Amino acid sequence: MTVRTLIGATSLLAMVATGTLVHAATPQPGETLSDNQTFTYRVLDEFPSIDPGLIEDVEGSHVARQLFEGLLSQDAQGNVVPGVATEWTASEDGTTWTFKLRPEAKWSNGDPVTANDFVYAWRRAADPALASPYAWYIELMKVANAGPVIAGEMPSDQLGVRAVDDHTLEVRIDSPIPYFPQMVTHTTTFPVPQKVIEEFGNQWTQPGNMVGNGAYVLSERVPQERIVMTKNPNYWDAQNVIIDTVTALIINDEQQALTRYLAGEMDQTDIPIGQYPRLKEEYPTEAIAVPNLCTYFYHVNMTDAAPEALKDQRVREALSLAIDRDILVNNVLAGGQTAAYTLTHEATAGWEVPEVPAAAMTQEERNARAQELMAEAGYGTDGEPLTLEILYNTDQAHQQVAVAVSQMWKQTLGIDTTLANQEWQTFLDARKQADYQLARAGWCADYNEASSFLDVFTSNSDSNDSKYFSDEYDALMEQSRTAEDPLPIYQEAEEMLARDVPLLPIYFYSSDFIMDDSIKGYAVENAQENWYAKDMYRVAQE
Repeated sequence: MTVRTLIGATSLLAMVATGTLVHAATPQPGETLSDNQTFTYRVLDEFPSIDPGLIEDVEGSHVARQLFEGLLSQDAQGNVVPGVATEWTASEDGTTWTFKLRPEAKWSNGDPVTANDFVYAWRRAADPALASPYAWYIELMKVANAGPVIAGEMPSDQLGVRAVDDHTLEVRIDSPIPYFPQMVTHTTTFPVPQKVIEEFGNQWTQPGNMVGNGAYVLSERVPQERIVMTKNPNYWDAQNVIIDTVTALIINDEQQALTRYLAGEMDQTDIPIGQYPRLKEEYPTEAIAVPNLCTYFYHVNMTDAAPEALKDQRVREALSLAIDRDILVNNVLAGGQTAAYTLTHEATAGWEVPEVPAAAMTQEERNARAQELMAEAGYGTDGEPLTLEILYNTDQAHQQVAVAVSQMWKQTLGIDTTLANQEWQTFLDARKQADYQLARAGWCADYNEASSFLDVFTSNSDSNDSKYFSDEYDALMEQSRTAEDPLPIYQEAEEMLARDVPLLPIYFYSSDFIMDDSIKGYAVENAQENWYAKDMYRVAQE
């Protein structure tokens, strides 16, 4: 994990000289470029959206980073570098940020990218008319008037963002956020072309209609099959972009994807569950496992419609305790993952994992305590029979984890578990509507700071699919915004989640994938795994 240097709480002034930190594809001495400059990778499911204002998933964000460019980007180590903005400064009190935009930035249709394009995009994302699943992110950024705008109580033109001139964007925030530059690398803050959206409506993201400002343009999209992106000649740094075609293949079966990779049909795919040790031995330079700022957990339905048993904190705690995470990460997953007893990933910058009770126990102690809690609640082997359902999106790994967890619950607690799988969009809808009992989830940090995890469970978060509403928790997270040292507050918030159990943390991700040796420049050291094809290239192989 590369820790980013944050701006100090007492000095919020930051400036980056034009172009000095721009990261481009740079072949190393002795490397010969291949005549084939393509990159083909596999994704699990169809993209719910590739509209920056509507994206809510990791894979959609990967596509958006190729088609669009935000104010700031990240380099291969996850450091903030210039994007459309070349300089950024904060006022003395940290509540006004000013971004200077590069005049050479263009849309793929040749129009200039201006500050008004960012103003339009941010207002659009916050406007309830769009119903963006990430509107809450604008409020999380503390942009002035974001709350009332998102609630429909104030027009979107009152959002605290304005174009001083074509190449100067000003953002007013309610309180200082030292890591604010990190937040504007997120896809929700990317510019979108107003005139194109107004002309094509919800069809603006189709090939032939879509206009972006990134290094690539959308050239083909076949639902449930593939997305193809080709080099954008109007990108301001096109002369330094080497990969000319990026293709995402949608393959629901991980084993089939691996077979196709080994047959040379693609350059990268995820490693199927449990196969990393074997593949690392057989393909030592191609099989890769690196920490990734994502946490795997189960949402617990906290609504009135949930089963009575799940309304009992003792049952929820028992379910969490009875999951043998060491067996899951060492025997089932076997790809460098680590056991999680909290939500915030252990490798998050500036984070120290608090000592929650479960983490200090042996598994035998956890199981014994879980049995006691179930007996107290009136369930378990000598109590009322209990059957629960785990919902997950279609994937071999999610299925195997769910099977293993259900066996642990049966053996330790006498609980019967049914498993239900759904395709991605249906699954997201069901989880959003709390139409589940327990649901698989994975949260990846939107920026490298603990609040990116903990804010998920605030009452106004659209990603709070557990529907956990706690005034005490909300107050803690609000207090953290202005704290000189928010770490103790974050730790208290984690302890509260461990106490109330609206989620069952399971493991901290490792990115396990296999990638062709000829591909260079992939961001393996970026803890968020935010990669940019414009920084990559393919070398010739003997």
